[in-house]
Amino acid sequence: MIDPVLLRENPDLIKHSQTLRGEPTSYVDDAVAADSSRRAAITAFEALRAEQNAFGKQVAAAPKEQKAELVQQAQRLAASVKDADRAVTEAETAFEVAVRKLGNVVIDGVPAGGEDDFIVLREVGEIPTFDFEPRDHLEIGEKLDAIDMARGAKVSGARFHFLKGVGARLELAIMNMGLDRALSAGFTPLITPTLVRPEIMAGTGFLGAHADEIYHLPADDLYLVGTSEVALAGYHQGEILDVSKGPIRYAGWSTCYRREAGSGGKDTRGIIRVHQFDKLEMFTYIDPADAEAEHERLLGWQEGMLQDLGLAYRVIDTAAGDLGSSAARKFDIEAWVPTQNRYRELTSTSNCTTFQARRLDTRYRTESGKTAPVATLNGTLATTRWIVAILETHQQADGSVIVPEKLRPFIGGLEVLEPVA
Repeated sequence: MIDPVLLRENPDLIKHSQTLRGEPTSYVDDAVAADSSRRAAITAFEALRAEQNAFGKQVAAAPKEQKAELVQQAQRLAASVKDADRAVTEAETAFEVAVRKLGNVVIDGVPAGGEDDFIVLREVGEIPTFDFEPRDHLEIGEKLDAIDMARGAKVSGARFHFLKGVGARLELAIMNMGLDRALSAGFTPLITPTLVRPEIMAGTGFLGAHADEIYHLPADDLYLVGTSEVALAGYHQGEILDVSKGPIRYAGWSTCYRREAGSGGKDTRGIIRVHQFDKLEMFTYIDPADAEAEHERLLGWQEGMLQDLGLAYRVIDTAAGDLGSSAARKFDIEAWVPTQNRYRELTSTSNCTTFQARRLDTRYRTESGKTAPVATLNGTLATTRWIVAILETHQQADGSVIVPEKLRPFIGGLEVLEPVA
């Protein structure tokens, strides 16, 4: 949720952000009007309450013969107070509905537009070339007896898979390598719940335009998370944090679920776009003044992982219309996938400023002693999809795969993944 004071004092800034996102600026006018009505309702209620309190003292001090009439007036006044209180509740609900239509205010420099309007910040690494016809990751995975899509579909349906043998070991190795890096950077590891309550899912901004991507269990009114960011954001809901000595950092390991609604026909082969996968997510609570610097740090840790895995990649500054409602800026890292002859997203990191914390009432104490919303940031440090780029980049003509040197300690010292006869 955006800052109500900012909405009130600088609606044009929010309209500019909406324009960059390609979203209606009329939502800002609606929110400003709802805020005005809410404040008017609160003022009216407080005036009536003050009148009620004063009148109560008058009734208490009145002569006995006047009390009956005054009590009737007090009852009418109490009814008016009750009506005013109800009006406040309705006005606050209307404001909540209006303001939740607004995405986070984008940071200066974020490009305008949609999915294809990103800016490439840099390209890193040498794009792999082969003196043989490269195989795609699924063919390699099947030769290694590492990926089993057919049985995944038999057991659970389309876009499910089994990771088997060295496939399972490879995923755990990537995740453990990421966890090792996270620990070195001061992150506290958490294995998070994968089912969350509606208020937590809504608080992170995932029940907006992309709600159809989320699995919902109506009988329990719980949601399956598509990232541990959701549970990590809810971890300190309603709390006041001490970030005076630096950021509070967590690394959340979880299985994630996405319905991939609307992706029919896209990436149906292999494990690029699946319903279930594992992910290690960095999450930071921090003083808002330090959020942009932390965003660069998260990006740096991600790049360090991809460089040490020997992957060619590019970093893009995602356009405003492709940010999602919570992010004020997002950097994506896309690795080169040889058989597709293009870059594909492997990881992203988002600066959500105070947007999620306002919704979840997560605060810190400022130097003045008052409380204010913290900033939250997130970034993926390892996930199942990385297997795609590793297998294709490091494949050999005989179907084997060279294990990146810095990954070997996490996969029992294996140097080569060999095809299974």
